[in-house]
Amino acid sequence: TASEGWVYMTGTQALVRLPIQQRLRDEAAGLNTGGYISGYRGSPLGRYDIELWRAAAELKQHNIVFRPGLNTGGYISGYRGSPLGRYDIELWRAGRELKQHNIVFRPGLNEDLAATAIWGAQQVNNFPAATVDGVFGIWYGKGPGVDRSADALRHANFTGVSPKGGALALAGDDHGAKSSTAVNFSDTLFIAVGMPVIYPSNTQELLDFGLHGLAMSRFSGCWVGMKVVTDVAEGGGTVYVGPDLPEIVVPQRPSNPPHGVWARTIDAPVAQEERLYQHKLPAALAYARANNLNRIIDDSEGARIGVVAAGKAWQDLLQTLGNLGADDEGAALGLRLLKVGMVWPLDPVIVRDFARGLDLIVVIEEKRPLLEDQIRSILYGEAKAPRIVGKYFDGLPFDLSPGAAAIPNFGEITPELVAGVLVKAISRHDPNCGLSAPEAPGAALSNRPAPMRSPGFCAGCPHNRSTPVPEGSRALAGIGCHWMATLVNPNQTATASHMGGEGAMWLGQQPFTKQDHVFANIGDGTYAHSGSLAIRQAIAADVPITYKILFNGFVSMTGGQPIEGGMTPVQILSELVAEGVTKLALVADDPERYAGVPLPPGVSLRHRDTMDATQREFREYKGVSVILYDQPCATERRRLRKRGKWADPAKRTFINAQVCEGCGDCGRVSNCMAIEPLETEFGRKRRINQSSCNKDFSCTDGFCPSFVTVHGGSLRKPEATAPLTQYLPPVPEPILPAIGERFSVLVAGIGGSGVVTISQTLAVAAYLDGLFSSNLDLTGLSQKYGAVTAHVRIAREPDALHATRIAAGEADALIGCDLIVAAGDEALSKLKRGKTSAVISADLTPTADFARNPNWSVDEDLLIERLKNALGDKALILDAQRLAAALMGDPIASNMFMLGAAWQRGLVPIQREAIERAIELNGVAIDANKQAFEWGRRAGHDPMSVETLVGYDEPAAEPPSLDALIERRVMHLTDYRDAAYATRYRALVERVRAAEKSAGMGEALTTAVARAYHKLLAAKDEWEVARLFASPDFQKALAHEFEGDYKLHFHIGAWPFARL
Repeated sequence: TASEGWVYMTGTQALVRLPIQQRLRDEAAGLNTGGYISGYRGSPLGRYDIELWRAAAELKQHNIVFRPGLNTGGYISGYRGSPLGRYDIELWRAGRELKQHNIVFRPGLNEDLAATAIWGAQQVNNFPAATVDGVFGIWYGKGPGVDRSADALRHANFTGVSPKGGALALAGDDHGAKSSTAVNFSDTLFIAVGMPVIYPSNTQELLDFGLHGLAMSRFSGCWVGMKVVTDVAEGGGTVYVGPDLPEIVVPQRPSNPPHGVWARTIDAPVAQEERLYQHKLPAALAYARANNLNRIIDDSEGARIGVVAAGKAWQDLLQTLGNLGADDEGAALGLRLLKVGMVWPLDPVIVRDFARGLDLIVVIEEKRPLLEDQIRSILYGEAKAPRIVGKYFDGLPFDLSPGAAAIPNFGEITPELVAGVLVKAISRHDPNCGLSAPEAPGAALSNRPAPMRSPGFCAGCPHNRSTPVPEGSRALAGIGCHWMATLVNPNQTATASHMGGEGAMWLGQQPFTKQDHVFANIGDGTYAHSGSLAIRQAIAADVPITYKILFNGFVSMTGGQPIEGGMTPVQILSELVAEGVTKLALVADDPERYAGVPLPPGVSLRHRDTMDATQREFREYKGVSVILYDQPCATERRRLRKRGKWADPAKRTFINAQVCEGCGDCGRVSNCMAIEPLETEFGRKRRINQSSCNKDFSCTDGFCPSFVTVHGGSLRKPEATAPLTQYLPPVPEPILPAIGERFSVLVAGIGGSGVVTISQTLAVAAYLDGLFSSNLDLTGLSQKYGAVTAHVRIAREPDALHATRIAAGEADALIGCDLIVAAGDEALSKLKRGKTSAVISADLTPTADFARNPNWSVDEDLLIERLKNALGDKALILDAQRLAAALMGDPIASNMFMLGAAWQRGLVPIQREAIERAIELNGVAIDANKQAFEWGRRAGHDPMSVETLVGYDEPAAEPPSLDALIERRVMHLTDYRDAAYATRYRALVERVRAAEKSAGMGEALTTAVARAYHKLLAAKDEWEVARLFASPDFQKALAHEFEGDYKLHFHIGAWPFARL
């Protein structure tokens, strides 16, 4: 909200500030405009709508409307999708501010309808009832949304815009397909519909180019496309803002057709095309030239080599030049640099000026040779034209011969790749240049691969119950969280379609296969977006298919936004009955909530426990059938419970570890990530992580009597630890590390555990400390228990910050909040022995594989070895989750605990007061987070003092010796039956031990016999289960986790008879 000066903001927040800044500029110019924002969320613009909603009031005050693609006004519209997946969230958060500025934000039902609404907003002044001078519109959508909206965008761009309105289209491109089913490259589609394309390279340009884009749109009459990639949208940085920034120059118009270049009520298609290509696009070029969107950055005297880049590639290039020792942007290497801001159409004037006198031009760009081809075309036929290296070298694409240079047209590019290409190209041109690419850090990795932390369904996720299909059936996947069913059971669920095409693949397969039926998963958000048409298509084709509509009430993939249209399950089913579906079922986790609710004819109401039987019944039906599975999103339900907006049952699940046999059936039936391994002296058991449990209770359906549900009471809170600090010696202030040119901190952890919070805290704290920062949160699907890394870069000057992503070997500090992620190849590639210091959490949180593999294990020694090979002795390893849980009552505090430890160890170059203030500004659990930070400081200073204070009360997983192992089992069998029974056990074990000793074989066989024979003798019949539930050990375990007045519900009665 600052009007002028340096401020920190994320990329998505910059896009929220954009319409407000535009409205303020219009007011200063005496214009009465409105704003209209619409689109559809999706990473990397997944939170844009949420931030717009937050700013709704301020937007309205400035006559800016954000609507999900449904109406007119000052308009922001579109549809969510990575990397714009949270744009709508940020817009919601900015709700008050948007409202104040008369800005309307309406998220789109889908992308093309949102674009059509903004198309209409540009024509409001062609009719007499308009209340504003013009409406500027902002459309947003993920790459696939751009693809599906080509028709609407073409029509809208050919029609044009209002002279006091303008239209900006934000395309969220996920170049690495980290959270997409296909890679995105929206440039070529924008070009196909005749839209100028601008490409910001950082957060500052996201704001500046956005304002330029709207001004260019007004001047030229074109819609303007702005490409937004993950590293920009999902990053953040320190930005300079001002009421008159950026300076906008309105140039001389190169040509002016009759009646101008703007939108008309009645127009002919060929006349529109002529106006676009003969007048509007030349005007856009004139605007770009007058406002220096394309700039020759450095023109070294006598330069013979030029380098061209745009957007993210430009930041990668600057990072590369710094790594090569040319921090003055190429002058030390004798280079001339061209930074392209408008990538299409490329200005021929600046290209010719740039190329004059050069022998070689190297083009650094992602994906297709967009700039390269334009440069070749512009310079073709020029006298003494330079050679060009990019995707092609010596006339061949991807020439891999020695010394060749080529930028791949797939995947993402990195500074390391750019360095290799640049050095090869320059060295081939000038063999005496003396350049060599920096060697990648040799982090000595083990020959054995490290385990991967793949994403999985959240604890208690409804998709754990709704996506499995009966044996012998298969399902087609769709877009949404439920797509991860292809990871959980790829033999059952596969072949995901584009959004809205769910199930349509079967129409092409069905005539040519012996299989007579499939299931198709479709989310409620997708159904509203476009998926209902796929069902209508199946009805028209009359094919045997069962659509499972997975109704959870939120768009959970991108942040939990409400679904546009807000249809209820009954309304959806009524619509489908009207469409002609005759076999339908409503399956719910709580059918009682439909008591008294009239259901459409032919719809049966069933409990989720009947899901398998229901699917078996429906797969025999010879037409289109529908099962609507209704269960709220577990994560959103948890968030609402914390805010007191959702009923929180006084009920929790608990496992009696003595009864548990570690078979894993509870995980098999529930696929729940809250079930974790518990290593005991009697082998691996199971426990419930109460911090992550979302109270779905599916685990109690397992074939096991060890489960109880605890009714009433509450989780035991740890004894207050804050007063203890007054009896402990004070923690000294550390010596903060020197920043140098820049300081890079890598945070590695698990999605959903607060890694992004740590990243944001550091970035904001750096700003509060008078420093400059950038940060990038690489999440993808990792918010679902997968790996997430946050890249935070800090500098004293803004010009020292280039690429937001930390390059190989460039991390100064690693905060490893999860051992598996920290020891993975991606994190290790950023470390450099002798340079990087680290604080690592040694707690082993199981991966999603554990729910499906009861014998899942990780070699902790291997992970530690990998880290030590990369870090040497510059690492502190802590049991952060265990310590945080003991001190704070919740392991979720471990990440802030880790930040405190890292700061105390001198791994963070920011003053403590700034970090504490950033925690306050975040506004969530302020006191708890400050306390966790302080305990982390103490652990960083004196780990043993904190360990001693906490103690270690978990049972030992392994007895210290074979004798101890035998004696413990003798005691157990004595309690189990009697001393004679125990003597029988001891006698056999001792005979084996004697035989093994005489054979000189060690103790491995005896150990195995001691374990297995005990397990055989201590069979857990109903009497033994009852004895173990009555034992003091069980009561002690309960009291360790719960307090207050509670009662137990035993699930023994349902076992095993419920399975018979």
